[in-house]
Amino acid sequence: MSSGTKTSIEEQQILMEKLQIYRTSKAGVSPFWRDKYERDAKKYWDIFYKHHGDRFFKDRHYLRKEWNSYFSASGEKVILEVGCGAGNTIFPLIATYPHIFVYACDFSPRAVDLVKAHEEYTETRVCAFASDLTGDDLDKHISPSSVDLVTMIFVLSAVSPEKMPFVLQNIKRVLKPNGCILFRDYAVGDLAQERFSGKDQKISDNFYVRGDGTRAFYFSNEFLETLFAEEGFEVEEIGVCCKQVENRSRELVMNRRWVQATFRLSNATKNPPDTAKTDQSEEQESKETVDSTDIDISDGLAMEMFGASPSCHEMSEFKLRDSAFRIKLLSKEYQHTCKSTGLMLWESARFMASVLDRNPNIVSGKQVLELGCGCTGICSMIAARSASLVVATDADTKALTLLTENIATNLESSLLGKLKTGVLEWGNKEHIEGIKSLASCGGGFEVIIGTDVTYVAEAIVPLFETAKELILHKVGEVQEEKPALILCHVFRRVDEPSLLSAASKFGFKLVDRWAMGSRESPIGNIVDRWFCGNDLVAEIPSSALHILYFQME
Repeated sequence: MSSGTKTSIEEQQILMEKLQIYRTSKAGVSPFWRDKYERDAKKYWDIFYKHHGDRFFKDRHYLRKEWNSYFSASGEKVILEVGCGAGNTIFPLIATYPHIFVYACDFSPRAVDLVKAHEEYTETRVCAFASDLTGDDLDKHISPSSVDLVTMIFVLSAVSPEKMPFVLQNIKRVLKPNGCILFRDYAVGDLAQERFSGKDQKISDNFYVRGDGTRAFYFSNEFLETLFAEEGFEVEEIGVCCKQVENRSRELVMNRRWVQATFRLSNATKNPPDTAKTDQSEEQESKETVDSTDIDISDGLAMEMFGASPSCHEMSEFKLRDSAFRIKLLSKEYQHTCKSTGLMLWESARFMASVLDRNPNIVSGKQVLELGCGCTGICSMIAARSASLVVATDADTKALTLLTENIATNLESSLLGKLKTGVLEWGNKEHIEGIKSLASCGGGFEVIIGTDVTYVAEAIVPLFETAKELILHKVGEVQEEKPALILCHVFRRVDEPSLLSAASKFGFKLVDRWAMGSRESPIGNIVDRWFCGNDLVAEIPSSALHILYFQME
């Protein structure tokens, strides 16, 4: 292969990377969101317990089997349950061991309220309080060096790795000499971590954010041993447990992995329980534990947690003058971790749908193409009422799948034949030809609509390139009847001069513009007429919305 050909290929690869509209999984969580997840961690867990109550984790009756010798040792025992949640550890313990008293803390006030509302909660056996162990001192609630055992069950994983040492230091202040921490948490290689690897949800190594804003760290034995050793703890036992959870009705198999360990404050005489396991390899210990160990998360909610449940969607109602649409889209609580903007309903789409509803003449009898329609497709559904043909397109196949549901739910059966959907990645020649073939005689579309499709700078050139290929080329008509490209958006990272520069390169001329309250004189008198004689202006959701009306030169 010649060097010139090789250079050409490399240049093409670089260009394709630059034209990538959606972020790749390598991008991870941005610094802004990383800081927000840390700052609002309490809020996200409060929302979690608002939605799930005490249904997410199963009651941990396996504690007796795994650590009975620690709880049943002679004498009164004081237990500290860190990250108590809804009490799934507390209440099995006090029911099994009458001689223990449990301090229970969580940094979600809602979780603490669930514990206090439990029918078995009594202040003679349990003291529950809200506390953020990364910043609040435990010894404000518990006497120093007074706790015999600490249980940390799926809690440390919710803490930023850099703050984990603070948690252990906090616990040390209230733990007795020779006291122990009983630990269970997510292990590297767990199903959830594998699912995260294909998404933009990585915060740092082995640390991810879930769709609901809560976070999870996945531990290796080496990481845990180092972390605890640096804070003065010795390992009594540690192993990785594995279990395969199967849901036959959904044909879903989940390979769960977690670390189970016991740590004791060092520099003290060790007195391991009689039932301590003999030395063996981690693989042997894991295998022995597999068949007899319960899993903490309820099966149904585990499906939801790993993306197998449709519960991440919600119904949103969009009303027009004489009709209403019930649109299925991504729930607000999951939108901040979703890299696809097509699973949401944006203000510009709401606004343009209202414009088309009040001004059906814009598309009447014409062939219409919508670029970046997303899952809602409300502009396309409104246009289908008066257009001869409407094709709704998006590059996101998940959005198109949801769009198909929304069309079937909301569009009159008599109009279904006029509205088609298709995959269209801007700049993709094969996709462009496929969409063009849907138009009459493959000639192109008389109206192309795009709402909030101009927010990524690298996508602007392929946007106009694609529009040029798909717009119908006609000459000699009255200006308002000429084929048009209509863009409605809020200016974000791409300003108007940049848009106009890219448009001109592909033969598009700005014929008219409109903005709420703009003092600029309109270029033409096309868009202004859409707002005459009706109260459409009152329905505008944002004063930052703009409309740009292009035609071919």
